[in-house]
Amino acid sequence: MLSVKQLSVNYGPIPMLQDITFGVKEGEICAIVGANGAGKSTLLNAISRILPLKSGKISFNGNEINRFPPHRIVELGLIQVPEGRRLFPSLTVLENLELGAYQGEAKQRRNKTLEKVYSLFPILSNRKKQIAGTLSGGEQQMLAIGRALMSLPKLLMLDEPSLGLAPLIVQQMFQVIKEISETGMTILLVEQNARKALSISNVGFVIENGKITISGKSAEIANNEYTKKAFLGM
Repeated sequence: MLSVKQLSVNYGPIPMLQDITFGVKEGEICAIVGANGAGKSTLLNAISRILPLKSGKISFNGNEINRFPPHRIVELGLIQVPEGRRLFPSLTVLENLELGAYQGEAKQRRNKTLEKVYSLFPILSNRKKQIAGTLSGGEQQMLAIGRALMSLPKLLMLDEPSLGLAPLIVQQMFQVIKEISETGMTILLVEQNARKALSISNVGFVIENGKITISGKSAEIANNEYTKKAFLGM
């Protein structure tokens, strides 16, 4: 569904990603794990075409998207939930959700999709008139995911969804990600919490210093001795 081949990205003269190659199959959860600063968020921003590529090729559902602008990526159904949530804090919960469905088919199906989002996150329905900036961190993350779902994603990219959340909320967040996956949604999950990410994903890739150093089935990566010591605290 998503194919990334020999992708390299620089920040000015500084290389951030070097020859990244991986793929995501339809219906699976693919985890990208690694330490802070390893290049995980840079990878998602490059796929979303927010960052320019130095070299490489990105294909999504058979379309080569290297030169597509970000809004065209969204139209294709490749949707990112950014690190830090990036909500419109002065708007209400409902207004933030409606902005996720601003174009094309997503706009036509807005009301029906909204019902699905509310069934997944009932707290958002209860607080639809509340200003988004006054929500708790966990509620804001739910809203960010809900806004992305309003865009009718074919592949949902989640950038550090557990960042800054309390342990109990982290547990709930990963359960929600599993529930979304069980509806048939394909998910690319970027996470510093490697243990949790690998526990719910099908395949995984470890990024270190801008390069993929380990890849394979998530269970195998979780049991890898190097991964245990470097990322799982074991």
